[in-house]
Parts: sequence; structure tokens; C-alpha cells
Amino acid sequence: MKRRLQKKYVVLILGYSVLLLLIPYVLDYRSGSAPVKHGARQQKCPDLEGTMALWNNGARSENASDPAAAAAEDADRSRSKTHIYLHATWRTGSSFLGELFNQHPDVFYLYEPMWNMWQALYPGDAGSLQGAVRDMMNSLFRCDFSVLRLYAGSANISTSFIFGWKTNKVICSEPVCDAYKRHEVGLVQGEVCAKCPARDLRELERECRKYPVVVIKDVRVLDMAVLVPLMRDPALNLQVVQLFRDPRAVHNSRLKSKLALVKESIQVLRSKKQSDKYKRLLVPSGRVNRAESYVSSAMELICDNWLSDMLLVLNAPAWVKRSYLRLRYEDLVLRPVEELRRLYRFSNLTSSPALESFVVNMTRGHGYSSDKPFLISSRDAREAIFAWRERLSVEQVGQVEAYCSEVMRHLGYQRRNADGT
Repeated sequence: MKRRLQKKYVVLILGYSVLLLLIPYVLDYRSGSAPVKHGARQQKCPDLEGTMALWNNGARSENASDPAAAAAEDADRSRSKTHIYLHATWRTGSSFLGELFNQHPDVFYLYEPMWNMWQALYPGDAGSLQGAVRDMMNSLFRCDFSVLRLYAGSANISTSFIFGWKTNKVICSEPVCDAYKRHEVGLVQGEVCAKCPARDLRELERECRKYPVVVIKDVRVLDMAVLVPLMRDPALNLQVVQLFRDPRAVHNSRLKSKLALVKESIQVLRSKKQSDKYKRLLVPSGRVNRAESYVSSAMELICDNWLSDMLLVLNAPAWVKRSYLRLRYEDLVLRPVEELRRLYRFSNLTSSPALESFVVNMTRGHGYSSDKPFLISSRDAREAIFAWRERLSVEQVGQVEAYCSEVMRHLGYQRRNADGT
């Protein structure tokens, strides 16, 4: 019986993978592609006409001229359960941002739950996986974790497998485990949490339903258009916090972690392989620096997605703008208490002296980063912000500034002068 059930899951995953891989080709065939003129690679505003129409096709609507109705909606939102998605890309400081929610006693925090899906469906490109990412997110926000079994293969899923469990405050604290107290603020030590007994998913689902705020942090939603159906659902009450960072600093950090990021960078690049604009990005410039080439090329696509997101929100209805918060990493680490209060206020959470001391201490450490770049630790915020000035060549800086020019202008990042200032 167990063997037949495993075979069913394998067949289901294979069928779903084939379907996801076919979607981009069908869409490309139907829409065609416009000819691209050869010339300088400068960032251009994407075509958002189709995406903008999505805001008007859902059940959720608002009379923009009725401030009383808008105020009533905000009041209802504050009383209902809140679901927050931390929308970011790799190496923007999203793990640090997520930790500020992980520490809050009223938050059930899910760290990168879509990672297993991407691994299971590899080499599926990032674009074809977006529908599956959204469906999984919809289930997880409703505290239904059974969807994780689809991508686990023969592994037995428990609390010792998911949501960054070794540093997750819910999984490592009472009543799930007695290693920590949920109201105590401080980083969870992985070696301590590793001693916690594995719990069944249903037990964790019951715990999830107790919390007023559920937060998912992930880096696998390519652009906000993917989130539109979820934001339109009034029962979900989804709010989005989008984290940005100076593209030059992101590029520097990505190069530092290039071997860990090359596989997912290829998945991101393959999502645009049918576009003439991006075909060249999948051709590495040299065999010696193949990993660096893929990681660098993905940065151009990331900036294009950022620009799409900014223009999407700019032209969105008022109710969308009230459910969206833009956050710059630099502001968060240079003005930690002020930005923490703004973040919690948006999330219907209350700050505390302990949480404010925590965020200050996390930005006043020594050095730029540890030997393990994906490990959350106290850093020197100023050094982290400006490290790219010392580590990137003039050519590398110029390339990023060229294809991220519009994003930098919208976010207020100044181009580097010829004298290096």
C-alpha cells in the first residue's frame, strides 16, 4: 500500500513538471515576440498593460472617492488574521528582515518554504514554476502544510525538515519544543534546536492557526504580478513587504556566494530563454568563470523585475497601495528602530524595547559578513552597505549601473562618479 502511494506521488510530480515546462512555450507561441533593435544595453520600462488589467478583473474593488469605506476596510483588516509575504530576491538582506518577524511572539514565520519545490522540479525554469509557487503559498498561508508532501519524494516530512527549522522560533519554542520560550527575544542556536524531537505536520498546523500573523519569507516569486490573485482575495488579507537594496551591493554579495547561487541563477535565466533580449545571458563569457557569468547575468533580469514591480504598484488601486510596503535595506540597517516600528505598524504588530534592542545589536556587529553568508549574525551595517566600493571593479560597477539605471533612479541610489566617489 505504501509503495503504491509513493508511485502515485511520483507520477503526479512528473505530470505536473511536464505541464509547468510546457506553459512558457505555449505562451510564447501565442503572443509572439517583437523584434529587438541592437544597441546599448539600457534598462527600459517593461510593458505592463496586461498586468495592470489584472487589478480590475477580481472580486476586490474600491470606491476611490469614499474615504469612509477605505477606513472601514483598514479597520476590518486590523481585526482579521494578517498574512504577509516578504517579497525579495537573493542577497538583499531578506533573511535579516525575516528574522525581525521570527523574533516577534505574535508571528508564525515560514522561512523559504518553496525551496524544496524548486529542487524537486529542477531543471524547470523559474517562470514556469510561478503558478506552483503561488498555489503553495495560498495553502501555507491557510496553515495547510500537506502541499509540502508533493515535493518531498519518499522523505518523511516533519518539523525537522521545513521552514528553516533549526533557527525557527515557533518550532524551537514551547509548546512544540521546550528549548526556548516564545516571548524571549534572541537568535536561536541551531545546535540547541537540533535536539528538539520531530513533530508531525498536523501538530504544526494546529499551532499555526493560533497566531494572528503568518509571515512567509522567500525569494522565488519573480515579480509582483504573480501575487495579484492572492492580493485580490479578501479572505486571505495578504500584505506585501518588498525589500530592495542597492543593485551594486546585491551584485557584490551574489558574487561572494556565486557557487551557492549558480543553480538558481540558471533557473531564473532559463525563464526568459525565448526572449531575444535575454538569449545572450545564457551564454557564459568563459569556461573559467562560468558560475560568475551566470550569477552576474541574472542581475540584469532581477533589475527588470524590480522595475516591473515598482510600476505595477505605482499604477495600482488605492487598496493595493495600503497593502504594500516598500523597504530599502540601507534604511533598515542605518535607522533600525525607526524602520522596525514602521514595519510592525504596517503588519499590525506591536514593538517592544527588547525587539528594538535586538535590531540595533544586529546592525552593530563587527565585519561585513561571516564565513557562512547564509547564516544570520550581527554585522557592521555601514561596511555591508558600502563594501561593493572596495570589492567591485570599475567595469563591474559600470555594467550594473547601465542595466539597473532606472531602478537606481526610482530608489534614490546615486551613480558612482568617475573619481570613484
